[in-house]
Amino acid sequence: MLTFEDETVKSGMPQINGVFNDAPMPGASRPNLHASASNRLADIRDTETANGEQDERYAADNTNRRLSVEDKRIINCKADVNQLVPFKYKWAWEKYLAACANHWMPQEINMSRDIALWKDPDGLTEDERRLVKRNLGFFVTADSLAANNIVLGTYRHITNPECRQYLLRQAFEEAIHTHAYQYIVESLGLNEGEIFNAYHEVTSIREKDEFLIPFIDTLTDPEFRTGTPEADQKLLRSLIVFACIMEGLFFYVGFTQILALGRQNKMTGAAEQYQYILRDESMHCNFGIDVINQIKMENAHLWTKEFRAEISSLMQKAVELEYRYAEDTMPRGVLGMNAPMFKEYLRYIANRRCQQIGLDILYPGASNPFPWMSEMIDLKKEKNFFETRVTEYQTGGALSWD
Repeated sequence: MLTFEDETVKSGMPQINGVFNDAPMPGASRPNLHASASNRLADIRDTETANGEQDERYAADNTNRRLSVEDKRIINCKADVNQLVPFKYKWAWEKYLAACANHWMPQEINMSRDIALWKDPDGLTEDERRLVKRNLGFFVTADSLAANNIVLGTYRHITNPECRQYLLRQAFEEAIHTHAYQYIVESLGLNEGEIFNAYHEVTSIREKDEFLIPFIDTLTDPEFRTGTPEADQKLLRSLIVFACIMEGLFFYVGFTQILALGRQNKMTGAAEQYQYILRDESMHCNFGIDVINQIKMENAHLWTKEFRAEISSLMQKAVELEYRYAEDTMPRGVLGMNAPMFKEYLRYIANRRCQQIGLDILYPGASNPFPWMSEMIDLKKEKNFFETRVTEYQTGGALSWD
């Protein structure tokens, strides 16, 4: 069984060997990633370097030269980014195809049981209702932040077309997730002002967003360019925060709480949507980690001792923030869970994220107090975990966590 959204390493996927160069970072040229749409395709090939000179590989007499796999790079590529093939990173294309096969839409899920339960004064305890509202309060805007990060930031700086193809699919999935949360809020008749403003008004949610926004702002800044060691580290740092912390840590308290409700046959419509979202976000996280590791493989000089220490510190800060959120969402034990259990769970997840990008673990001995979450992530097809309906998508294949 795959545990905690690990995936089998396939041929061609970036792998970690843990050994990187700590020598001072050399200088690097900077491509013009923001050429106007009026430029000819030849000008795109003839990307300018930082000092304004054309890259000699794509001089004027090479405008008809065909693209080769060796020309492609995941960042700072000076080759034509409009040519999808030949593939260099087949793992990115395979993830794109898998994501398309897993397509779903929120309105496919029946919310009638959830509505009846929510309207019943005795249907849920006050602690369970608080948990649901706090949960939605974070997620209704979190996926919008994620989409902004992709569309306005990451896409511009990843210079490989097959990776960009997946990013476009990922951005659409973030829109589906925002749609799903709105669908739940509307179905239950919740106070939209309260839920959608929680990221301003609820301290534990606001603190998580305030942690994330500077890293998103780095990538969405129209003046930001990669191509120097310092800028490339900024990009790598933001990608790690986005994949390993936002999507790989900050979402899992909420996922676990709503899915725990579903396991007790409560809020099964909402839980089913969270199940699909968890499946999508697991792939987002894995794709982000693959990108991070590929950047490291191609730019080993970025992975310095100081940089690794900074990432470890950010991960520890994120664990603290998510634990405060867990305490806020469930001040008392509920659904057989309590906040201290989430502290252990978050440390376990943080260790996994560190291992996946080649860092030392931060919390030796941390274990998973919710093993059923691994079963949830490993669920393949046939029957929804909550047994509300057969999970075969109308426009895609069977439920798959690969």
